Amino acid sequence: MEDVLAVYTRPFDERFPQLCMDEGCKQLVRSKREALPMRPGQAACEDYEYEPQGWCNVFVVCEPLGGRRFLQVYERRTKEEWASFMREVIDEQYPQAEKIILVMDNLNTHTTASFYEVFTPEEAFRLSQKLEIHYTPRHGSWLNMAEIELSVLARQALAERLATMAQVQARVAAWQQRRNQQQAGISWRFTSQDARIKLARLYPSLEA
Repeated sequence: MEDVLAVYTRPFDERFPQLCMDEGCKQLVRSKREALPMRPGQAACEDYEYEPQGWCNVFVVCEPLGGRRFLQVYERRTKEEWASFMREVIDEQYPQAEKIILVMDNLNTHTTASFYEVFTPEEAFRLSQKLEIHYTPRHGSWLNMAEIELSVLARQALAERLATMAQVQARVAAWQQRRNQQQAGISWRFTSQDARIKLARLYPSLEA
């Protein structure tokens, strides 16, 4: 936990951008009946019945200090999607970075070993050398600021019913562009000192 919190105290340095990565899912649903539009004094009415259309997955990296984020929508969430997403982050979003400081949870796909299962050994090694990874502890995914981005995305862009992955992709792209234009950042306040006080029960006791 304190390893991640120490990362969050580092100053902004464009040579070593600090990124948080996470992924979430969105259920695709189609309404069985057409919604009644808004009228003066009355909100739109949507029937509670719907038809499931499957799921899609949203991958996100955010740079809290730089006010940037990058998202992609995939049908699946395997090692191949993670590896392809991270290569795009490394090569297209942060090509000038000497090394990317990456905070993420320890899901079994979130590892440089995934690069070796998808790309050639030479390419996998090149990508691995561009990352300095810091994992959140078990049951500590709340330390990952990318979860905040996914929460904002869900409220602002994905709250309503969407029937196709193309609709989700369009909503995500528009939200990403708008939020990047705003340079929306995250002001993280929780420190190691706070952890040692508020989460003292998680630390080993050194009493004689």
